[in-house]
Amino acid sequence: MSLFAQCAPPSRQVKTAEVSDVVARAMPQADYRGQRLLLIIPDHTRTAPVGLMFKTLHAHLAPVVKSLDVLVALGTHVAMTEEAICERLEISLAERRDRYGQVRFYNHEWDNPSALRQVGTLSAEEISQLTQGLFAMEVPVEVNKLVFEYDQVVIVGPVFPHEVVGFSGGNKYLFPGVAGPQILNFFHWLGAVVTNPMIIGNQWTPVRQVVDKAGALVNVPKICFCLVVEGHALAGLYAGTPEGAWAAAVELSRQLHITYKDHPYHTILSCAPKMYDELWTGGKCMYKLEPVLADGGELIIYAPHITEISLTHGRVIREVGYHCRDYFLKQWERFKHYPWGVLAHSTHVRGIGTFENGVERCRAQVTLATGIPEDVCRKINLGYRDPRSIQPEAFANREDEGVLLVPKAGEMLFQLKHPPVWAGGRA
Repeated sequence: MSLFAQCAPPSRQVKTAEVSDVVARAMPQADYRGQRLLLIIPDHTRTAPVGLMFKTLHAHLAPVVKSLDVLVALGTHVAMTEEAICERLEISLAERRDRYGQVRFYNHEWDNPSALRQVGTLSAEEISQLTQGLFAMEVPVEVNKLVFEYDQVVIVGPVFPHEVVGFSGGNKYLFPGVAGPQILNFFHWLGAVVTNPMIIGNQWTPVRQVVDKAGALVNVPKICFCLVVEGHALAGLYAGTPEGAWAAAVELSRQLHITYKDHPYHTILSCAPKMYDELWTGGKCMYKLEPVLADGGELIIYAPHITEISLTHGRVIREVGYHCRDYFLKQWERFKHYPWGVLAHSTHVRGIGTFENGVERCRAQVTLATGIPEDVCRKINLGYRDPRSIQPEAFANREDEGVLLVPKAGEMLFQLKHPPVWAGGRA
């Protein structure tokens, strides 16, 4: 049974004392005496009071456990520095050296085979069942081997609508958070084949089925704290198994993180917050808004601070560019050898479209108003606007004209009250 603390209007905020109470009830000190605990947390690209959770867990458990260490669930994101992890945990460098001096920090290494352990294989038959017949192939399941050096894994992270899996959280902090490349690439491409509008904001998706099946192969005791935030405030906290806590948190996330609109917009200015420091993560500013972008419309990712496509995957993205799903599916022999996770990112940013007789027709235009040069934008098949030419306030209060301004995009999902049927499926 899941434990939870959930805000009640008008406060919209779980109190610190309630957080302490949930932690104490979910993890009684007597049950963890002398144990080694590994805390798995998201990196800086997720809004959540991770610091509050870390400090509460540490205050409660450090007096009795043998060790309490931190592993950052990077997926394929860039490793965080010691200073950046401290910022994520909301502690100072002085506190790091003093109060938290015994805590070890680790970054996940998805591309280092020696850092991974294979825990099993999802058979072709299982994959066929889980994906409703879309795929039938064996998928090796690898995870960071650090998890097996501890008596308990403690997952802490927020739940939001998500373009690949439906809603983030739960076992997603294992897969792809601390996973190996084969399972990671597979289920990202699975999500791309289903398409973002058909995945995002839906609870039980084929990708979630794969993620939970892979999570079951990690034979280490696990407890999960799922956080639901509104703005920067903690609106809900759920503790239990990764599956149970996540399922409970989804219900609140659905209420708080989905905004329904009466009509689509021909122009959307989607402003990326500073936590998205490259297009690889800044692409979320498209994912969450594609459902309300009109056919033939333009979505502008406004992020003057973004100067990189991706430090990890930039070379491959420059080779393949940004295209709709069918561009890759109908030329599969040409593209199947590229990392499937990169192909998935490409389709999510570019959106729904078709590829017939060698001609790609995307449903809408995606334009970058970033620090990425115009020639690079054109080469990767995206539009370009000089960010200096854009005044965000000029897009405000114009929804009746078909213009939408989203000042902090990437986590709040926008959907139509009456979605249309597109070539890629119903939104």
